[in-house]
Amino acid sequence: MAEYPMGVLGATSLVGECLLPLLTQAGWRVAAFSRRQIGQVAEGVEWRCLSNAAFPSPPGPEPLPAARRLPLWICVAPIWVLPEHFALLSAHGARRVVALSSTSRFTKDDSSDQQERAVAHRLAEAEARLQAWAEDHGVEWVILRPTLIYGRGQDKNIAELARFIQRFGFFPLLGEAIGARQPVHAEDVAWACLAGLHCAAAANRAYNISGGETLPYREMVRRVFAALHLRPRLFAIPLAAFKSVLALLRLLPRCRHWSGGMAERMNRDLVFDHTDAARDLGFSPRPFLLGQKDLPR
Repeated sequence: MAEYPMGVLGATSLVGECLLPLLTQAGWRVAAFSRRQIGQVAEGVEWRCLSNAAFPSPPGPEPLPAARRLPLWICVAPIWVLPEHFALLSAHGARRVVALSSTSRFTKDDSSDQQERAVAHRLAEAEARLQAWAEDHGVEWVILRPTLIYGRGQDKNIAELARFIQRFGFFPLLGEAIGARQPVHAEDVAWACLAGLHCAAAANRAYNISGGETLPYREMVRRVFAALHLRPRLFAIPLAAFKSVLALLRLLPRCRHWSGGMAERMNRDLVFDHTDAARDLGFSPRPFLLGQKDLPR
């Protein structure tokens, strides 16, 4: 086996932290790239700082020895940063890239919030740039689009709901909040990334990967209360009042990214079929079961 058979971008992200143990347990040796210096040591993982991994401008880098090449890559950083590192991937002899995008490219493209529409645009543009670059360089690409990711108390979805409930003891809902959701655990997303490395059928394809259970937004919040061992206190309020409350909540650092569009989607079904991922990647996500390790510490 080559000394560094694969590279990971975004290794310090939530999905990255779930992914690295899966890779090393499966026998991979990983070059994990990060923008900051990492002091931790793990068998089978070499941390490399991206600021030191950059390659010079044309005439270009010297060819790397075969043992130093990284033919396989997984990008679990936001997909829109991936084009910044195309030269890095090319210099390391990339042959397949598995990249994590999001179903937000579809659910936020018509949002009333301009910043959310911008996110959807960045996701779609980054996917297109990856496909174009890969086709030009003879590289296989696999794009995974997860739904609402949660896990380990570190996500910006369920963990943020839990923090709000812990602090205030209630949760505001827009109307009935019956829009369907499919929370997907970060560990299941990591498994899908690993499966995408060698699946021949996955070459040059994009997959939606959703959670193993579909439930109304209201019920999803109720389960957060249950996991916290608290009686559910849910308050349905009109949109105008909700936006007023939201303006106050956004003064809190952890709620700055909350938006009116997010509230409006509480009553929209955001459901994505993962049949193709199940067929090609063996994707079999867990139901939405919150354990203590999935709650903020």
